[in-house]
Amino acid sequence: MRKNFLCSRLRLLMISAFCSLAFVGVQVPADEGMWTFDNPPTKQLNERYGFTPTPEWLDHVRLSSVRFNDGGSGSFVSPHGLALTNHHVAFGQLQKVSTPQKDYVKDGFYARTPAEELKCPDLEVNVLMSMENVTARVRGVLKSGQSDKEALEARKAEIAKIEKESLDATGLRSDVISLYQGGEYWLYRYKKYTDLRLVFAPERQIAFFGGDPDNFTYPRYDLDMALFRVYENDKPIETPNYLKWNARGAADGELVFVSGNPGSTSRLETVAQIENARDYYLPIRLKILNARLDVLKRYSSEGSEQARQAANQIFGISNSLKDLTGMYSGLLDKTLIEKRQKEEADFRALVAGNPEWNSRYASAWDEIAGAEKKAVSRLKESRYRTTGGRLAGMALNIVQYVAEVKKPDGVRLDGFHDSQLESLRFRLFSPAPVYPHLEETLLAHSLNEAMEELGANDPFVKAALEGGTPKATAETLVAGTKLKEVAFRKSLIEGGEAAVAASTDPMIAMARRIDPLAREIRKWFEDNVESVDTSAGEKIGKARFAVYGKSTYPDATFTLRLSYGAVKGYPMNGTIAPPFTTLYGLYDRAYSFGQKPPFDLPDRFAQRRDTLNLSTPMNFVSTCDIIGGNSGSPVINRQAELVGLIFDGNIEGLVGDYVYNESNNRAVAVHTGVMIEALRKVYEAGALADELEGR
Repeated sequence: MRKNFLCSRLRLLMISAFCSLAFVGVQVPADEGMWTFDNPPTKQLNERYGFTPTPEWLDHVRLSSVRFNDGGSGSFVSPHGLALTNHHVAFGQLQKVSTPQKDYVKDGFYARTPAEELKCPDLEVNVLMSMENVTARVRGVLKSGQSDKEALEARKAEIAKIEKESLDATGLRSDVISLYQGGEYWLYRYKKYTDLRLVFAPERQIAFFGGDPDNFTYPRYDLDMALFRVYENDKPIETPNYLKWNARGAADGELVFVSGNPGSTSRLETVAQIENARDYYLPIRLKILNARLDVLKRYSSEGSEQARQAANQIFGISNSLKDLTGMYSGLLDKTLIEKRQKEEADFRALVAGNPEWNSRYASAWDEIAGAEKKAVSRLKESRYRTTGGRLAGMALNIVQYVAEVKKPDGVRLDGFHDSQLESLRFRLFSPAPVYPHLEETLLAHSLNEAMEELGANDPFVKAALEGGTPKATAETLVAGTKLKEVAFRKSLIEGGEAAVAASTDPMIAMARRIDPLAREIRKWFEDNVESVDTSAGEKIGKARFAVYGKSTYPDATFTLRLSYGAVKGYPMNGTIAPPFTTLYGLYDRAYSFGQKPPFDLPDRFAQRRDTLNLSTPMNFVSTCDIIGGNSGSPVINRQAELVGLIFDGNIEGLVGDYVYNESNNRAVAVHTGVMIEALRKVYEAGALADELEGR
């Protein structure tokens, strides 16, 4: 679903009913949870729905699910590598393959033949092949008497070693994931694909029908879908693991599952961390995003081409702002904070009541609180010592890359370990278009923001500007850099430190100047905040297992999870929201607003209304527990058949970063029936519909 947020007046309606997971006990409320595939909710499923997933069922669903690494989820929906996700997940790639003459975001796209499929410039997808618990190995490097800083360095070195050994042995992308705040560490191995080709996307107007007014609400009428084909060795992959299409969908009350990659939640964080988010992190983040959105909107107003170039960033920031605004509003509510405080106090009392637990774990909460106070002291520097735009980001990546790869793997900056370099190079060498004027605008804004917030004498500001103005500096850097050329980026990487040190490219020169400052602030946070939070978090994770056992699920980490629930409407605004919407409702909403934007229909839908079965279900809701990152996740039934496509959550459920409430928390999905109906009757894509339905 889109990363999204709720306004404060609506959050107040929900808080009294929610059930927090911060310190969950033995009994997890029904339909709650983003469960790892090694620990599925078999007990809850059997007790409530009389269904127990078999190991074979779980393996098939896992291997049929894919992660879109630019933010989102998806699934294989044919044996020939066809992968389904959301239009808004595909938005960035649609923009990158578009031109001023062909805007596939606005107009849609359909490849009628394999030769017409459009290769994406920098899209990586992952399939989770295996999972291995490596907790004992990560903790095995810790020694008595180590400082938090030494312990963090030891953990990171061992994690890098585990990932490199796994990569060398298997050839699979290998990521060590921290779960339960460090209560466990797991090695996730992924099959990685980087040759993806666009097959189909509808017009944005029908994918995001209703625009911002309807966003994060329900009932909805969106055809938020896109299809890619995954290639390997220049041929579509063949896979036995794909989700068979069920155009009938699921009935009201029927059990369904969501298999996807929820981004992050804060359900297990301490009160100190939550209060810091409320008082410091969220306000500054909101301020930064609002300012950036204003800049992008002004740029967009300069012309249709500028609007096309900025569209994806405007869309992403707008959604993030709603997300963060809703989170902030929720945290301002005293009821939520008081509930979390009580739960934490109850948990700590149970720990304190056992002498052994008290000795081992009781100090963790105060340690985190101390680290959070330290973090605030340098928060402004960490947020404003940055440069905007793609080119400046690439420059710093290149400068750091050539320095880091010379070091032993275990002591490198995160992001530059051997197991991560292939994906990093893939992004650095992307042939995606660069828009110089947009780059100037974003860089000038970030430099001006740094000067205003940190002062003209701040070391970062002085290093970046060298006495110039933000606007003039940005114009000079963008006009003079050759980083727009992929070949130049490659030459710097291949030439190593010597090439980067000798380069007179102005953007590289600036990156060299600000690199020491970027490293210093990063190192300070590692030593003073991350190291403490990691060690203390491990204590809390161990305490949770000691007190409650492994009866719950960890916070989301943009790794594969399984959620479950039922197709179900809910009380809303004094009435009832239906479990399904239909094409009838789409046309009614469009005509009720006189087809005025954002409720206007694409020409194809207006012209072909009479060919459609208007009773076809369009969107539906379920009690499945999801969060941002689940966008594009498949909704499946007991037979592991595809019945829907997650694209959002309802506004009442946006408090889900912190809590889940079954009474009105709903996941919103596109129905499989409307996807087939539209492909066949609106887009004349019968061959594609046949492939999906296995005909």
